Amino acid sequence: MRKNSNKNKRINGEVMKVISEALRYSKDPRISPMTSVMDVEVAPDLKTCKVWVTVMGDDEDRARTAEGLKSAAGYVRSTLAKELNMRYTPEIRFIMDDSIEYAINMSRKIDEVTAKDNEARAARGEEIEEVEESEDEESFDEE
Repeated sequence: MRKNSNKNKRINGEVMKVISEALRYSKDPRISPMTSVMDVEVAPDLKTCKVWVTVMGDDEDRARTAEGLKSAAGYVRSTLAKELNMRYTPEIRFIMDDSIEYAINMSRKIDEVTAKDNEARAARGEEIEEVEESEDEESFDEE
């Protein structure tokens, strides 16, 4: 099976669903309730699985969750074996994904720079350009 075949994509999706549910109902107190499975990559031979996980919170929450995930790997693997009928049940390796945290941080920095730029323009007496909100943001604000 090739890495990017439709079959491999379907397997990745199903494995992601099962792992997300298993983590949601895990009884390990070290695993933060703000843990999300971002991506799953099952090897074409179905022997290994990389799971990218993000945790919203501070560094202590991330470290505690990483420990909890490492110890819960066996439980997650057995749940995977029960839920999915696969030739092999892949060995699971959890990888902490900081991309959402990075994106939030970059967005804050962009907002700060934009605010300082607007203050400087206002001080010089220039006109400040308003950025229009997209339809998605407007509908989100209304709800």
